[in-house]
Amino acid sequence: MSDTPELAPAADAPPDCPRCGKPLPLCVCEDVTPLASRIQLLILQHPQEQDRLLGTARLAALHFSDAVLKIGLSWPSLSKILGRSVDPSRWAILYLGSAKVADLDVGEDEVVVLDRKGEPDPDQRAILRDIEGVILLDGTWSQAKALWWRNAWMLKCRRVILGPPRPSLYGKLRREPRRDGLSTLEAAAMLISRLERRPEIETTLLESFGKLLARYRAVQETMPSLVPPPKPRRDWRRRRG
Repeated sequence: MSDTPELAPAADAPPDCPRCGKPLPLCVCEDVTPLASRIQLLILQHPQEQDRLLGTARLAALHFSDAVLKIGLSWPSLSKILGRSVDPSRWAILYLGSAKVADLDVGEDEVVVLDRKGEPDPDQRAILRDIEGVILLDGTWSQAKALWWRNAWMLKCRRVILGPPRPSLYGKLRREPRRDGLSTLEAAAMLISRLERRPEIETTLLESFGKLLARYRAVQETMPSLVPPPKPRRDWRRRRG
């Protein structure tokens, strides 16, 4: 089956997939088989995140059998979100903030645990071995910052950042304000595969991402009204503090 099927122009907008939420010409979730993983994935999406066409939060969640996706601005605790008692210190939250990956030694795993001061924690390996879940903030840079500051319980989690070896596969389709900026799916793929030491997790998720991008480019040519040129993420300056 081709990853970039021919798509006939249509006068009416096509229906959305009930699973991934994308217009059916962009849907790739029929090829997704959920993976069993030791580490649970939790995605918190800002309610104003509008990138329905190129956004990857729901697609990332579909790849894991016990993933949770929540949309909102604030929650009283991690346990309330999950509906069970958990120790937030055994959960990692990916939040770049003003941290500069280029200034840090990310090591072979390309994952760095930061302390409350934003400095690398001296007990990197011990902390990472103990992680049982990861939290990703889905939205623009300023939306992720809003989620971070509105949920004080996140400070009880282990803050991590990633040092990706290459820029996001989005390429020119969506320019990120920083080289270490990744899509939610890419971040999930990299973080969970490194923590579980299972490279096949990253391979599987990136295959789906590649299919989505190929479909998007195909639809740009055949149904340009469905996929107008994406707007760049312009809010990095407001998020640097």
